[in-house]
Amino acid sequence: MLLFYVLQVNQVTMERSTTSDTASEKPNPSHHNTGAVQMRIKNTNSHHDRLSQSKSMILSENVKVAEPVVEKEGYLLKAKIADGGKKLRKNWSTSWIVLTARKMEFYKESKQPALANLKPGYKPECVDLCGARIEWTSEKSSRKNVFQITTVSGNEFLLQSDIDFLILDWFHAIKNAIDRLPKERSCTSRNLEFKLRRSSSIELLNSLDTESKEPKPEHRKSLIFRLNYSASDTNDRNRVKSRLKKFISRRPSLKTLQEKGLIKDQIFGSHLHLVCEHEKSTVPQFVRLCIKAVEKRGLDVDGIYRVSGNLATIQKLRFVVNQEEKLNLDDSQWEDIHVVTGALKMFFRELPEPLFPYCFFEQFVEAIKIQDNVTRIKSIKNLVKKLPRPNYDTMKILFEHLKKIAAKESVNLMSTQSLGIVFGPTLLRPEKETGNMAVHMLYQNQIVELMLSEYSKIFGSEED
Repeated sequence: MLLFYVLQVNQVTMERSTTSDTASEKPNPSHHNTGAVQMRIKNTNSHHDRLSQSKSMILSENVKVAEPVVEKEGYLLKAKIADGGKKLRKNWSTSWIVLTARKMEFYKESKQPALANLKPGYKPECVDLCGARIEWTSEKSSRKNVFQITTVSGNEFLLQSDIDFLILDWFHAIKNAIDRLPKERSCTSRNLEFKLRRSSSIELLNSLDTESKEPKPEHRKSLIFRLNYSASDTNDRNRVKSRLKKFISRRPSLKTLQEKGLIKDQIFGSHLHLVCEHEKSTVPQFVRLCIKAVEKRGLDVDGIYRVSGNLATIQKLRFVVNQEEKLNLDDSQWEDIHVVTGALKMFFRELPEPLFPYCFFEQFVEAIKIQDNVTRIKSIKNLVKKLPRPNYDTMKILFEHLKKIAAKESVNLMSTQSLGIVFGPTLLRPEKETGNMAVHMLYQNQIVELMLSEYSKIFGSEED
């Protein structure tokens, strides 16, 4: 009986709950209109959400760009020397370089960047080639085969390889990629257009609103000050310009200052024939003194002419020579023979026109290309005989000295090939550097090496 009573109570409770639920489901006339409005608003919002979702899906699909085609990739030595116009310390490192139609990417020691196990969030250093400049350079580095890339944003990179044909291929590939791209202005406009397409209308309105705002009071004050300053400063600038013009027009000429002894003729950086005329000789006295000192105490020194001396001491020696002070290379301050050889190389490197004059450069290059050895030596000898007297005599004494260095190769480890590498670019260079710099450097070394190997035939008498 008790069990039956409990079951009945549960049944009644369930029926009451069902009745109350049915009553609650009946619509209330007083709230009918409000509910309809709420439903419509909800439906409208859901439609807007679906529309925005579909737009975002289309936008995301449109933003996806096809993977750029790799035009060239490989290892090169890279050094970044400027970032946004700010000079950086040169630091060479090996990089895997990927070249596409518009940019270059630098990776750290990764043969397959796309498949490499890179750290999460790693991004390679990118270089936008649009509007960039590329040129060979020998001033930014002592290494051979170096060219420089300068971007619109002020970044500067040096790229280098010891392999001649490899660096030439890279130079032409990057240059062709740059030439195919539009100029700097069109690059800037395209970047701006792309940013506008990607930005939303709210961001554009905010940016326009920010630009249209009036300047702050402190900015306005500084602007007024600058305007007043520039207006009052114009007259002062005109006065300074007129005074400078009068000073420049009245100043004495260089010849007058030299005659009065106020300015002395420099040894370093002067033309070879002027130095010889001043000393009334055909070989500069400084060259003779350096050769004498090296032959006295440097023939057996390991790496003579290859090893660099202390640059500060070399500059000090350079200053002493330019001041026409009495020079004694046996003095203790010049005891490091590498300082003497460094100063001698600097003298030839700073000649406004090299020891092999510019007008003879192409002729020497064509002569070294001759396949027959006898004809090649004869052509080089005929060109050497045509040189001006100071150039010929200085060259003869220098190569005779270098031949003595090469004769001690077993002790100093300096062969004719090593001396050709050291002195080739110093004694022989084109007047204007071109894209063939690496090829020219190879010929420069070969010319010096041949003249050392065949010294007696080239500088000897006709009977030889």
